Formats: sequence, C-alpha cells, structure tokens
Amino acid sequence: MKKANIIAIMAWLMAVAATLQSCNDDEEYYYYPPSNLPTAIVTVKPNQDNSSFYLQLDDTTKLVPMNMRVSPFGRKEVRALVNYLPAHGPASMEGKPVAVSWIDSVLTKPLAANFMAKNDSAYGNDPLEIVDSWETVAEDGYLTLRFRTHWLQGSIHRLNLVHRAEADTAYLVQLYHDAGDRPGQGQVADDIVAFRLGDEFNRPDTAITVMLKWQSYSGTKTHTFKYRPRKD
Repeated sequence: MKKANIIAIMAWLMAVAATLQSCNDDEEYYYYPPSNLPTAIVTVKPNQDNSSFYLQLDDTTKLVPMNMRVSPFGRKEVRALVNYLPAHGPASMEGKPVAVSWIDSVLTKPLAANFMAKNDSAYGNDPLEIVDSWETVAEDGYLTLRFRTHWLQGSIHRLNLVHRAEADTAYLVQLYHDAGDRPGQGQVADDIVAFRLGDEFNRPDTAITVMLKWQSYSGTKTHTFKYRPRKD
C-alpha cells in the first residue's frame, strides 16, 4: 500500500470538507466520498475456492459487492481499504449490496512468537506513533493499526505484534518495529498494518479488553481496545 505523507492527509481533510453537497431546496445534505479515498477498512472473506466473497465491515455487518464476482486477492483472507457505494439489490443474509470502486489490501500478518527478553533483539525496538484514526481498530479477529514514523527512501520497515500475557493483563500485545539501518531519518509518513489475533483472544463469549504497548518517540505508551471475540 502506498504511504500517505502529512501533506496528503491535509489534502484529504480539505477534500472531505468539499464533498458535502446540498441535494435539494430543503437543505438536506448527503455525503458523496471522493472516489480516490477509502470509505472503510474491511476483511475480505472469500469462500473455499474463491467462487464468491464478501466484505466484513465490522463485527456484524457484511457487504456483498455486486460488481465483483471473486476476490482480487484469491483465496487468502486479508484486511483491505475499500471505496464503495450502496448498490441496487435486495439485502439478504449474505449482506448489504454495494458497488466497489476500488479495493487495496494492507499488510496482514499473524502474531509473532514470544521470545521474552529477546524480543527487542529479534524484532527491533525503534520508535513509532500509533495514529488515533478510524483505521486503528480491534474488530473481526484483527488488530488494525495506522502508524506514523520516519521513512527513508529504499529503507525496509518490519513490524511484529507479540502476545505478552501477564498476570494482571491476559490480553497484552506489544508492537515491535525494526526501521532498518538508519532509524529516525527521512520524511514522516503513515502506513497501515493488520495483525490476526490468536485463538486465545476469541475463546471468551463476551467482549474483552486488549492492551497494546509500543515504543513511541516520547517513551513507552499503551492503549486499550474493546474487542468482541470473533466466532466463525
């Protein structure tokens, strides 16, 4: 997925403001999202042979693309940004009909192994910031994070999420970041990564609290998410 720098984010906010348009003389307003911007982040769920698929919008809402028969990502389940609009068609148990303008997967990974005291050396401990946005969410079996850091042209960033259960925090996960040879250099920009939470997060029958821990530019930070266990 292409990284969005700060200038692009500002342009996005201006574009959003420009897309509220009056539709009639009664001053009723409707939102028409720009076609080049995402309207949601979803889980792409194909069936076994990818002869059909649907988009999981949140823990309870399914979207069925009327203009796409199969997933562009094959049989693999991934998280993705999507631009869609409501489409004509009957709502059913399969979900709400939509027309997809475009869809782009984000990096989707499983949890990494816990090496305890060796996690820093195994995965890196370079700083980053977690962005408070609608893309940062715990839902449908995933912890999806919009993050911000320095990007140097040609550098490779590696991110891993480790379940580090503690006595008072059973669902603590820690994010590790390896920024390569020259951390802290380059322009500041955002990207998105999604981590599939393990079975232990989905066994409870009620919502749980997942705590995220990471190394920021101002020290160690934490944030909690209310998470509804996924039941396939």
